[in-house]
Amino acid sequence: MKLAQRLLVALVAWCLLMPAVLMAQSPQAEALRVGSKRFTESYILAEIVAQTAQQAGVSTQLRQGLGNTAIVHGALRSGQIDVYAEYTGTIAQEIIKDSSKATLAELNSALASQGLAVGVPLGFNNGYALAMRRDVAQRLGITRLSDLAAHPELRFGLSNEFLGRADGWQGLAQRYQLQSRPQGLDHGLAYEAVRQQHVDVMDIYTTDAKINQLGLLVLQDDLNYFPHYDAVLLYRADLPQRQPAAWAALQSLQGRINEQAMIAMNAQAELQGMGFAQIAQGFLHPESQNAAAANAAKKAATPPSFAALLWQRLAANDLGLLVGQHLLLVLLSVGIAALIAIPAGILLFPHARLRALALGLAGIMQTIPSLALLAVLIAAMGVIGRAPALVALTAYSILPILSNTCAGLAEVAPGLRNAGLALGMTKPQLMRWVELPIAMPTITAGLRTACAIAIGTATIAAFIGAGGLGERIVTGLALNDSALMLAGALPAAGLALISELSFELWERTLRRRRQHRGS
Repeated sequence: MKLAQRLLVALVAWCLLMPAVLMAQSPQAEALRVGSKRFTESYILAEIVAQTAQQAGVSTQLRQGLGNTAIVHGALRSGQIDVYAEYTGTIAQEIIKDSSKATLAELNSALASQGLAVGVPLGFNNGYALAMRRDVAQRLGITRLSDLAAHPELRFGLSNEFLGRADGWQGLAQRYQLQSRPQGLDHGLAYEAVRQQHVDVMDIYTTDAKINQLGLLVLQDDLNYFPHYDAVLLYRADLPQRQPAAWAALQSLQGRINEQAMIAMNAQAELQGMGFAQIAQGFLHPESQNAAAANAAKKAATPPSFAALLWQRLAANDLGLLVGQHLLLVLLSVGIAALIAIPAGILLFPHARLRALALGLAGIMQTIPSLALLAVLIAAMGVIGRAPALVALTAYSILPILSNTCAGLAEVAPGLRNAGLALGMTKPQLMRWVELPIAMPTITAGLRTACAIAIGTATIAAFIGAGGLGERIVTGLALNDSALMLAGALPAAGLALISELSFELWERTLRRRRQHRGS
């Protein structure tokens, strides 16, 4: 029974760390909090914004790859970030949901009720478009979006955000009378799918670096469906008054980035493997850009083997930090779930109907897709980062622990219970000295399963800025960098293996103790 007591103490200790984790997550009040979406250009622009503020002596906090428009906009409204790079067409269509608003004055008037404002036009337009392999388009005689209606056999691979946007697929299909049923693909992976001819048509951003590299033809929007997408800064309306130094620094970015410069920076990330921070530094300090470009060109001329590249990504300086963040998410969530599920299982075990209802509800929670649950929690809690991630991971961990607690108690023979009661034990004493020790191996198996689930699911938490090894996977998806994705997946698999070995040793210890007591 000492082992069970130690387990309880450990679980309580994990949960006592929760306030410290949430406090660490809360940004410092004086820091400029810069966010980004989950694609290459947004990562780069966030770095440019943050480094521009840093040059003016402003402390910054950078929260990269938070997710799609809805998540980043929600983070801005709730005060989790102060500013991020957005596009006028997206603001009109997705945020204020009024496509007639086009000028900055009109957008600001509509955004005022949300406590937001838009300004600092960066100097380039990055619109949506559809693209095909040039050889396929020429063979079929397709140059315009109108031409697609005559080829219903074409396979469309479109980003999930584009499929759901107000200015996305549904309106486009209606305008051009397209009958195809598109397949949802991550934007970065869609380029590879087009290259290998798994799909024929994809949505692109007009500043994407891979358009020319892969020989894609951007189809003409001959019916003028897509709005203009001028890059701007979307920010909290009180930012200029609250942080005047930061705002003055950000104003210096107005008109500084033209379309060719943005395409070149995207190419540095996606084709030359340069880091986002390095790209931003090269843009802001052109005198250092030539040396960085020469170094990148040298690397591109003699590319390392995939194994060498994987090792480079795997052993990067952020490995320890990301592993620590990942472990903290797992230990806290499983610990909280155990403190909820084990007592609940003990209380519910004698009541068959209530037990079945609780297990059913926990099972339903298990079927909710991770990203959907995270999006709901962000809306409900008004925050991004570790807090909603911990709630989601805890919810997913409850079912295996609760079901195994009930199953373990069911393994106790009725004769043993009767014998304990006959010896004068109270029900709490019977539970403590007889039932729980017998059920402990099964409960341990539930904890083992919950840890395995949490280690895998915690990688999704990076989509909302919660950190962990998923950050590498998210960035790798944005860059279509297989080595970087593996550099996130392999340590997560290693953590799962270590978890399995640890629980195996624990269960062997429990079995030896039971055998020793039996002899």
